[in-house]
Amino acid sequence: MSRRNISASWVLSLCMLAAPAAAIAQSSQLAATPPMGWNSWNHFATRVTDADVRGAADALVSSGMRDAGYIYVNIDDSWEAGRDAQGNIQTNKKFPDMKALSDYVHSKGLKLGIYSSPGPQTCGKYEGSYQHEEQDAKTYAAWGIDYLKYDQCSYGKIIQQEAGNDHEKAFAMQKDSYDKMYKALKATGRPIVFSMCQYGLNNVWEWGTEVGGNLWRTTGDINDHYTRMEQIGFSQAGLSKYAGPGHWNDPDMLEVGNGGMTDDEYHLHMTLWAILASPLLAGNDLSKMSPETLAILTNKEVIAVDQDALGKQGDRVWAEGPSEVWAKPLSGGAKAVALFNRAESARPITLKLKDVGFGNNAKLRDLWAGKEVTATNGSYTVLIPKHGTVLLKVSQ
Repeated sequence: MSRRNISASWVLSLCMLAAPAAAIAQSSQLAATPPMGWNSWNHFATRVTDADVRGAADALVSSGMRDAGYIYVNIDDSWEAGRDAQGNIQTNKKFPDMKALSDYVHSKGLKLGIYSSPGPQTCGKYEGSYQHEEQDAKTYAAWGIDYLKYDQCSYGKIIQQEAGNDHEKAFAMQKDSYDKMYKALKATGRPIVFSMCQYGLNNVWEWGTEVGGNLWRTTGDINDHYTRMEQIGFSQAGLSKYAGPGHWNDPDMLEVGNGGMTDDEYHLHMTLWAILASPLLAGNDLSKMSPETLAILTNKEVIAVDQDALGKQGDRVWAEGPSEVWAKPLSGGAKAVALFNRAESARPITLKLKDVGFGNNAKLRDLWAGKEVTATNGSYTVLIPKHGTVLLKVSQ
């Protein structure tokens, strides 16, 4: 079950006009490629402390993850206390000095992220930003915050109470709640990546850029089980046209290394997220990574697929039963092509080069194996393990 308290009674898919060019230009100044970093929720949940965040920052540096591109250190829910007499948000005893923590993270060559909700309470029942948007944005800027995850949570109840069955009003309220915080962040003058977390309701990919989103959750919560990761990841087919520099579809954080999946499944997880040009936010305990986990998270050629400057999200190009082929355009005319085996046993999958726009003489490189491979008569066949993947770079 999701930890989110959301009613589906007012969920309605509505088509919106294309986002204004000015809003797109503004958002593209931030998150020109999908954000990479670490988030506290998947491993620490509401137990996260100042010491945990400092430890994560240290580990990002010592492990080489920072140099691989993981630069955001994001505190999820449970840092908040109440408000002072002037209405300023306060940190709880787990986070005694947020400005000092921010300075520490910045001293490591990293950026600090934080979490809130447009509702009165966060998902964990901590203080939200409802009716304090400008005040909170100014506080975040003063602390030196670089990234805000804004999670709908209790605002859903307000929508229900005020809009009832009026779906149009409910949608307008949801949209307005994110627009308020975007404008408040913008007014501070500090560049703060705006991560919208409202679970894909109302086809957020169609209007997220219009309210300043640099990324928006397209799904409910992930968890550390193959079936949930698979459901979320493969449901992204067809959304590629909504992503690009400064505005990304977000199928939630990485579970790589948390122990609930096999290494083959974690390879598939990382491959699919890279093909999707998804944000890469590690969610594991960075202080206790196995060599295999670190290798998955820091494979430079796989990360390069996700971070490609062209900013194109990949999509499904072929499927037959549990076998699928996805492709992502890359700068310079190459493509990343992923072969996925969703079956319960190993099976061969054949890539026909013509299906991804290449001739018989195309060059193939297996990015996980780190070696060149060869197609025969315009086809490449490989045996892929249960819940496994092969990721190729195809070029002329």
